Amino acid sequence: MQFSPDRQKALDLLLPRYPDAEAAMLPTLRLAQEEFGFVSKDVIEFVARRLDVPVARVTAVASFYTMFDKRPVGTYHIQVCQNLSCSLMGGEHIIEHLEKKLGIKSGETTADKRFTLTRVECLGACGTAPVMQINDDYHEDLTAEKVDSILAELK
Repeated sequence: MQFSPDRQKALDLLLPRYPDAEAAMLPTLRLAQEEFGFVSKDVIEFVARRLDVPVARVTAVASFYTMFDKRPVGTYHIQVCQNLSCSLMGGEHIIEHLEKKLGIKSGETTADKRFTLTRVECLGACGTAPVMQINDDYHEDLTAEKVDSILAELK
């Protein structure tokens, strides 16, 4: 397991910006997820070796942050906030709508590997609830109709 030349170059430019290798763990995990698709046990061990930090430390960091996928996800990873503000503003209805529309339950991926649906605790956009994130893009003030429009643009 190794980084592609482009990702290795990105890592080489990144590491000097941090006081030590452990401080560069989050961006290194991000590069690894981009390279390998998700943060598996093998990826965690690779990052630990690359940064010369204990595997347990990388595991702890990777498991704490929801931005790191611990299993393969679809082309479009849909994360829907289920925290208080989003729940009060209809987040549960958005999740139910997506489950029905995509034919999967939260935590699953469609058979064609296009969509993975995940409930998350907070996306940090409480003032514009309910909110979902698709890959790196936020979608706020959601309604079922708005969700349908967003999904139609992805196909």
